[in-house]
Amino acid sequence: WPSIYVGIDVIVNQETPPHLDKVSAPSLLDLLVSLGTHDAQLHVSDLSSIFGYQPGTMIYLAGKLLHHSVPKWVKGERIALA
Repeated sequence: WPSIYVGIDVIVNQETPPHLDKVSAPSLLDLLVSLGTHDAQLHVSDLSSIFGYQPGTMIYLAGKLLHHSVPKWVKGERIALA
């Protein structure tokens, strides 16, 4: 299907260590979509912030500029589209 994004990553039941997105452009935002049955959180260390990342959450993030991660969660299955 047509998309403004270069690619889509599907992440299943994986912790995501702190990182910057390599492929993104600094002037664009990345879309993160959270699916599943989990209770994970999204950490944005450059903002010293933790966000709820429950299933159904969609977050636009400057992933090339802001270090972000999803540490281990307690319960459920996590599927993320990034």
